[in-house]
Amino acid sequence: MISLEEARELIVSACPILEGERRPLRAALGRVSAAAIVSGEDVPPFSTSSMDGFALRSADVARAPVLLPVVDSVMAGDGRAVEVGPGQAVRIMTGAPLPDGADAVCMVERTRVEDDGRAVLVEVAVGLGTAVRLPGSDIAAGSEVVPAGTVLSEAYLGVLARIGVESVEVHRPPTVGLLSTGDELREGSGSLPRGAIRDGNRPVLAALLEGAGYPIVDYGIIPDDAATLRKTIERAANRCDALVTSGGVSVGDLDIVRIVLQDMCGPQMHWMQVAIRPAKPLAFALVDGRVPVFGLPGNPVSSMVSFQLFARPALRKMAGHSQLVQPALSAIADVDLTREPDGKTHFTRVVAEVDSAGHLHVRPSGGQDSHQLLAMAQANGLAVLPEGTGVRAGEPVDVLLLDPDRLGFGAPPSAAFP
Repeated sequence: MISLEEARELIVSACPILEGERRPLRAALGRVSAAAIVSGEDVPPFSTSSMDGFALRSADVARAPVLLPVVDSVMAGDGRAVEVGPGQAVRIMTGAPLPDGADAVCMVERTRVEDDGRAVLVEVAVGLGTAVRLPGSDIAAGSEVVPAGTVLSEAYLGVLARIGVESVEVHRPPTVGLLSTGDELREGSGSLPRGAIRDGNRPVLAALLEGAGYPIVDYGIIPDDAATLRKTIERAANRCDALVTSGGVSVGDLDIVRIVLQDMCGPQMHWMQVAIRPAKPLAFALVDGRVPVFGLPGNPVSSMVSFQLFARPALRKMAGHSQLVQPALSAIADVDLTREPDGKTHFTRVVAEVDSAGHLHVRPSGGQDSHQLLAMAQANGLAVLPEGTGVRAGEPVDVLLLDPDRLGFGAPPSAAFP
């Protein structure tokens, strides 16, 4: 057997980073920047007020309270040349340009307007620069605002818009071909003939790929026929950047994905028995030396786990990501998570919740056999159980969160365990 880390390194290192393409900002969310972006201007471009109040000279209110005449009013977007002279004040709104001569703003809550708005009583002293946003205090001209390899979040798109960037060079996401293999597979409704089952793997894998932002080409269900599978793989290699298959990678006589990939790719095909449970069998190959094929096992849970552990990090590399492997979080086992020693790392389907103290707790979501997809659907994490007998209730355990949006609240506080 090969370790999880060795298998993942072999696969990830063989996958190329895809070239860049220019995209408008609104089409760049979640993409990875292919080049650094430097600001050509200051943000803000001029001194502005950070609150509603009165612009003034700080020296004039050093001995507050002080009554000052109000000589003008400035709103956001006002392009007039307004000036504050000695002993004067200007009414100013948040975001408005600071008048010439002013060096501070007193918030409106610490003032009292008098003489029908022609004067203001400033009740407190304000220091130099109070409530003033200086040019470049957010972004300085010439500064690198987006390093190469940055995932463009919503806030980054706002940053780029603020410096006048309309499009950005990002790594292209891989287009991924998808297929299932097996004479026994069917899809859709209706009665099933004896020995047939419905294909649940392709819908799951398609959702995982589309959720990550990767376009897919669905090649459907391929029967256990080597010639048909080979032609399909060749078609996919001519159209797609990668191919994900499920089934046909174990040791049986009709495990045709393993057989066909070996025939097509020779030494660039790797058939592995990975020291994990579920998802022990795995095939990986480079078709024509350039298109990676991820041959995942056919059992539904094994297929999902294998995708998360191997295909996901490799596809993220292709899309330009630098953070490839999902980090494990430390949780507390609410019940015993037992296992038998077998030389493998076990991934147990769990429900993760956060208690009132902010601690993460996990408990099994249901049955753990590799065909039991319902328990996987009810889970939002995988507890990582290293070789041994497992962990006991109250002990720490690492967990991979599969769906943080389903992270529940209300587990008992960790203090419940001595």
